[in-house]
Amino acid sequence: MLDYEATCKLLNDEAKKRDKKDELTLQRADPLLIASKYKDEFISLICSMYAYGNAKLIVKFLSSLDFSLLDKEEDEIKNVLDKNYYRFQSIQDTREIFITLNRIKKTKTLEEIFMCGYVKKMDVMDGIYSLIEVIYDTNPYRSRGYEFLIGKIAKNKPTSPYKRWHMYLRWMVRSDNLDLGLWKNVDKKDLLMPLDTHTFKIGQKLGLIKRKTYDFKSVIELTNSLKKLDFNDPVKYDFALYRIGQERIL
Repeated sequence: MLDYEATCKLLNDEAKKRDKKDELTLQRADPLLIASKYKDEFISLICSMYAYGNAKLIVKFLSSLDFSLLDKEEDEIKNVLDKNYYRFQSIQDTREIFITLNRIKKTKTLEEIFMCGYVKKMDVMDGIYSLIEVIYDTNPYRSRGYEFLIGKIAKNKPTSPYKRWHMYLRWMVRSDNLDLGLWKNVDKKDLLMPLDTHTFKIGQKLGLIKRKTYDFKSVIELTNSLKKLDFNDPVKYDFALYRIGQERIL
């Protein structure tokens, strides 16, 4: 384990080093590569929802999708999306998430829906729950793969890290050479770390996480640790942590 000063230097150096557009290539795959191509909140949500598993396979799948279907008739969505399945999601799951977002797009922006929950306590989890609720209310379709994509609203305190949702918020709220900054009304200091099992282990190695369990409490612990480095923008270290693990820098 590095000492605190060495950890701070590593993270600040890596965050600065990674803040460039050529960090996103087919050779160094990341779903943000596809989201960056379109710069659209609905397309970005699909990119983040499917962002699990092997990065190159994620990008390959996302590249196979015709995102113009989000503005087409539902019958066309059903006819065109006839081969697009990915891991836990069937072809029907992919069709239905396109249909759901197609319907929502006709009425409200995703930022507007998020803000309905977020503004109550400036809590991003309330904003995420607002989005999840509208997605489920918009389309009665259900399957294990579809619900895996969207997630669930925690009845009490959350236990899931909600990694893909927090990654989506990072893309939408932060603005630099990587993140898109499409939303203007959410304060980046309120963002939480998009924690997966890999960044969880890196966080432990760097002494940023003491907790033994990969869960929502670890998300809060890591976010609070990173706020000591930059209170107003703790999530700027997310991509750096990801690359530190991916490239086995430690």
